[in-house]
Amino acid sequence: MPAVGCRLWAFLDRPDRAMTDPSLMIARGRRVLATEAAAVAALEHRLDDSFARACDVVMACTGKVVVTGMGKSGHVGSKIAATLASTGTPSFFLHPGEAIHGDIGMITAADVVLALSNSGETDELLTILPVIKRLDVPLLALTGNGSSTLARYATVTLDVSVPAEACPLNLAPTASTTATLAMGDALAIAVLEARGFTEEDFARSHPGGSLGRRLLLHVEDVMRKGDELPRVGPDTPLSAGLLEMSRKGLGMTTVVDAAGRVLGIFTDGDLRRTLDRQLDIHATRMADVMTTKCKVAEPRMLAAEAVHLMETHRITSLPVVQSNDDRLLVGALNVHDLLRAGVM
Repeated sequence: MPAVGCRLWAFLDRPDRAMTDPSLMIARGRRVLATEAAAVAALEHRLDDSFARACDVVMACTGKVVVTGMGKSGHVGSKIAATLASTGTPSFFLHPGEAIHGDIGMITAADVVLALSNSGETDELLTILPVIKRLDVPLLALTGNGSSTLARYATVTLDVSVPAEACPLNLAPTASTTATLAMGDALAIAVLEARGFTEEDFARSHPGGSLGRRLLLHVEDVMRKGDELPRVGPDTPLSAGLLEMSRKGLGMTTVVDAAGRVLGIFTDGDLRRTLDRQLDIHATRMADVMTTKCKVAEPRMLAAEAVHLMETHRITSLPVVQSNDDRLLVGALNVHDLLRAGVM
């Protein structure tokens, strides 16, 4: 392009500085947020028996909730499907464009279809509605047009209409998609509470997250065992006990009887107190310096409970016993094991 042409395009492409004034930008952003907040707030007073029926349909589903929508509604639909799946309602997203080319076979007679369309007249959705009707599966519609073709086909219609989009041209889906997303969340959470979905149930769907580790990981999953376990007898010289602590690297050693039952524990803190007493480490027995009645964990205790135990009693390591009754040593762990496991 000639130099003159380049300068012309640069001029045309340069925004008016008045239009990019920071205060004006902030005002625009606030207007968008206010518009979308109002759209969501309006839904609260619009919920009626239709919402309760939609919840009942989802609760009664023995298959999966198949969410479908085109364009921006499809993106919102993907998120709604993910929310449903992670809160106890098996669900997946089906792209309507792919559905009309064979993927509609993913829908079974045990499923429920949740269709999203602001206009209720999206061509790709209308194409698969007769097939959904023939399958005789419940159809839930989230639409801004209660008299649309989608609404007429639906078993239950939820009204997600908005007075206007946040876009000044009233064209880009903004307030409408926010309202649809909020309605999907309302449906998912209402069903979650009706099912009695718990933190533990949520953790099973999120095993890689911090909540999953906190609620699913047990002491036996992170404890040291076998040859990694520091243990000495009560008559072992303190010098040998210190060598055992050094070899195993847990900052402590357990003291056990001939049957392997925990009699006590000797830690770095105990060592400092022993040195203050100027005891002979070769003549002193472990039984003379160990801490009796020490805190212990059990294998099936949640790792998060072990963390709480350590924090409460300001300790950094725990013997793990088969049960508090028999005190049979089966493992040990310290704060670093819990940190590596991501529990702390």
